[in-house]
Amino acid sequence: MSGKRIFDDYLEDILQYAKKAIHFLDEIPTIDALQKDERTLLAVVRALEIIGEAAKRIPEDFRNRYPDIPWRGMTGMRDKVIHEYFGVDAAVVWRTVKEDLPHLCESIAQALTDLKMEQRD
Repeated sequence: MSGKRIFDDYLEDILQYAKKAIHFLDEIPTIDALQKDERTLLAVVRALEIIGEAAKRIPEDFRNRYPDIPWRGMTGMRDKVIHEYFGVDAAVVWRTVKEDLPHLCESIAQALTDLKMEQRD
């Protein structure tokens, strides 16, 4: 592992892995197809784990500034796929990626833009 990370890095991780999860499902047409494609399912679940772990590292005061970002949802999903790995529901994974992650990408990108503007001032 390299040097100390700051929370900007974790926001970047959330954005990067949300985009990866979306990309992983680009060629998967249905929930059934995802269930049958173990490699893609595992890759998407791993991306969700990273998103949730990164979200846990965002300071509470920053989270409070962005109440529309589903911080608890991200960390809860991480906990679910880590601790209940034996029962990961492909339909829940599919809906999360298809319905929630595009909005998450927009929100995190805006938060990063805001943060960079503040750091310049």
